[in-house]
Amino acid sequence: MKIKVGITGQSGFMGTHLFNFLTIKSDEIELMPFEDSFFENDNKLKEFIGSCDKIVHLAGMNRHGDSQVIYDTNIRLANQLIKNASEIKHFPHIIFSSSIQEDSDNPYGRSKKEARLLMQKWAEKNNVRFNGLIIPNVFGPFGKPFYNSVIATFSYQLTHNQEPKIQIDSDLKLIYINELTEIFYKAIKGKISENEYRVEHTSEYKVSDILEKMKSYKTIYLQNKIIPDLWINFDIALFNTFRSYIDYSNNPVYLDVHSDNRGNLFEIIRTLTKGQIFYSTTKPGITRGNHYHTRKIERFCVIGGKALIKLRKIGVDKVYEYEVNGDRPSFIDIPLFHVHSITNIGNENLFTLFWTNELFDPEDPDTFSQLI
Repeated sequence: MKIKVGITGQSGFMGTHLFNFLTIKSDEIELMPFEDSFFENDNKLKEFIGSCDKIVHLAGMNRHGDSQVIYDTNIRLANQLIKNASEIKHFPHIIFSSSIQEDSDNPYGRSKKEARLLMQKWAEKNNVRFNGLIIPNVFGPFGKPFYNSVIATFSYQLTHNQEPKIQIDSDLKLIYINELTEIFYKAIKGKISENEYRVEHTSEYKVSDILEKMKSYKTIYLQNKIIPDLWINFDIALFNTFRSYIDYSNNPVYLDVHSDNRGNLFEIIRTLTKGQIFYSTTKPGITRGNHYHTRKIERFCVIGGKALIKLRKIGVDKVYEYEVNGDRPSFIDIPLFHVHSITNIGNENLFTLFWTNELFDPEDPDTFSQLI
């Protein structure tokens, strides 16, 4: 039987990524719908709790003008969850998202620690499984700037012609969102020790060093159209986060074509990292793609024929369309977590070159089917 999993805070940064990750595991996990409004309606909250075998509790507040509101909100949400579970006598395994801010004397850190201990005590009393994950600084694509992380803020500012400023040049213990969703998945499967569990950071950098890397992405990638040095996992994660904030209107990127009496010459890609190039022909009326990637960087470049390239962020209805033509060569770099397709809309064969930053692995293709 499938494990029935609910995620409070499903629409937030971590919640969205976890929901998308668990959707891929649909052969073993059934996701139970959650809306933030459930915390304002005990009947809806009880119905949600009663439908779940496991609840990943991500809902909470980490920024507000009044620090007391932060504290009160996080304690209230934890109490509501366990109170309503007790009232319907249904005791799901709860996986609680806390923070290394527990170690700091601030209202947010205190609220997370006290909420975790409240839930742990409730779980022990009712003899149910509980995981309190103490998580380092999380970053990744689509985080809310000026709220989720300094990396989200820097990414937004650099891609929107704003000047980032460092408030405190501290050392950041970091984990990438894809790495964190794997840990949540292990907890759901019962493969992480109960009660307090400190999630290890996977990288550590000073804020100033991160900003310098990201400034180089603006120069190298946005201005000079070069794929930057991406030889280590952190750099791939940071670059993918950075480019998730680039406006859709930047597409397609037209190439500089050098023409003479012999014909045309143009560069398709300049890169400071590894990768793989492949080539396809597509007959008129045929569509390729209708899938998305969670880690791959991929470039489409039409060199002959006419094509319609479509992008749609998963979980969102809006579709972006780009008509491209080999007579005016251009490329589109496919954002992560975006369903994409390419259709031959001409009367002759379509010729397309593709580049990706990793060699194709049939055992781990990072390719998930979904219609545009």
